[in-house]
Amino acid sequence: GSQFKSAPFRKLLDEHQLLASYSKPGYPYDNAVTEVFFKYLKQREINRRTYHSIQEVQLSCFEYIEQFYNNYNPHSANNGLTPNRKEENYFKKWKGYNKLDT
Repeated sequence: GSQFKSAPFRKLLDEHQLLASYSKPGYPYDNAVTEVFFKYLKQREINRRTYHSIQEVQLSCFEYIEQFYNNYNPHSANNGLTPNRKEENYFKKWKGYNKLDT
C-alpha cells in the first residue's frame, strides 16, 4: 500500500496516464488471480532465462501464456479449471445466445 503514496510512483503513474488499482480495506483478494499469474510467470519462465532483447522477453511471455499457462494451469478462481477450459465452457454455454432475441 505505501508504494501508492510515494511521490516517484505517483509521478510515474501520472506521466503514463495510469490509474493505480486499490483494494477495498480488508479485502485483498481482488488482485489474487493477477498476483498468482505473475508469481508463476517469473518463477517458471522469466527468472530461468537470460534475455538479450525486449523481443525475446515478449516472445517468451507469449509462448508461456499461450502454450503452457492457459492450457495447464488450473486456478481456484476458475473452479479448478484452466483458463482455456473456463473460456471454452463459457462460450459453449452462450453458443446460440443472441441479445437481439431477448
